[in-house]
Amino acid sequence: MARHSEKVEFLGSQGALLAARLDLPESRPVAYALFAHCFTCSKDVLAASRISRALTDYDIAVLRFDFTGLGQSGGDFANTNFSSNIEDLIHAADYLRKGFAAPSILIGHSLGGAAVLAVTAQIPEVRAVVTIGAPADPDHLVHLLGESRAEIETSGEADVILGDRPFRIRRQFLDDIAAQPQADRIRHLGSALLVMHSPSDTTVDADNARRIYETARHPKSFVALDGADHLLTNPADAVFAASMLATWARRFAFAAPPEPDLPSAADGPAEGLVVVAETGAGTFAQQVMVGEHRLNADEPAPIGTDTGPSPYDFLLAGLGACTSMTIRMYADRKKWPLGKVTVSLRHSRIHAQDCADCETETGMLDRIERVIRFDGDLNEDQRQKLREIADKCPVHRTLRSEILIGTVISDTDPGLTSIRDHSATKVLK
Repeated sequence: MARHSEKVEFLGSQGALLAARLDLPESRPVAYALFAHCFTCSKDVLAASRISRALTDYDIAVLRFDFTGLGQSGGDFANTNFSSNIEDLIHAADYLRKGFAAPSILIGHSLGGAAVLAVTAQIPEVRAVVTIGAPADPDHLVHLLGESRAEIETSGEADVILGDRPFRIRRQFLDDIAAQPQADRIRHLGSALLVMHSPSDTTVDADNARRIYETARHPKSFVALDGADHLLTNPADAVFAASMLATWARRFAFAAPPEPDLPSAADGPAEGLVVVAETGAGTFAQQVMVGEHRLNADEPAPIGTDTGPSPYDFLLAGLGACTSMTIRMYADRKKWPLGKVTVSLRHSRIHAQDCADCETETGMLDRIERVIRFDGDLNEDQRQKLREIADKCPVHRTLRSEILIGTVISDTDPGLTSIRDHSATKVLK
């Protein structure tokens, strides 16, 4: 199930409000997808709802909506056509772009698949397109009209029963789908394509999938939905489609924070240099470079987006790592039977008056609680000696000693080449 689902709405191509639902994962989305439902269906059709909710398990957010005149959306269906569906998709992408992030994935089921193939070039952020049971050409659905087609062409419009419901279709609809340059759009898609189709689909036969696949250029992939019907009414088929889609999309469309402009090893000696730069992925999200290593830092929600440990987490990690390493070095030198060392730490702020052994008597103090666990056949004297050695770790001694922090403003690189030529801030412990 979706971790969170919101009802939203936005203006469609013909000025009517379109009803939509945004399915969001529990954590920060790695990508946003836009789902186009099948002909005369709605955003709540089984395939759309099940696939959208399943995709949230892969941290993909999905916007699905009712096209103009369908479902809970406003507007008159008789005035719509394939071109208006394309425009509705563009409006949906604009809604995501302004309020969240532009869709990098387009998913279309049946005629919705034809629609996403047609609209891809008009949504520049799209990196991956997925069709499910889609016709190779929108003109394919004319056969669904049966004998009503002749009446539409003669009288200009007719009521057609589709899925046990009446729909008024006008001749402009037929003219519009006949004029779509679908093959040329597929040939110049410009995005990775995944074609999903059931070999036993009796509504849109699998030859359509072959035509789409052969017309498209690489990168392209095909997944057979063996045993599935056209509407994916079996929940297992929808979950399978979602899992394959998410796995495939990871290669092309999953969002990644932009790499900050950090110096490389070729820029000069980097030993002992730590560089921290904003990633732009969130208000406080940072990337930390330590030599060739890359780490993320952030503040936890709701202040930040929790993409990495907090600054104090890194401080505790440095003390914990140094403590464990120092203990290991001493025990190995003594050839003591020390097994695994585990160091647990917690930072807090306390009132100075609550600390009997502190020199500071007023205000607040920082307190670090450290618990060390020793595995191995150590006697009590050895355990106590390693406890003393823990306080001699270099980071522990740094935190307990007087520290000078020099700060300069640089308009060029973030290196520390000239920092010693500037004044320093003195920190007394």
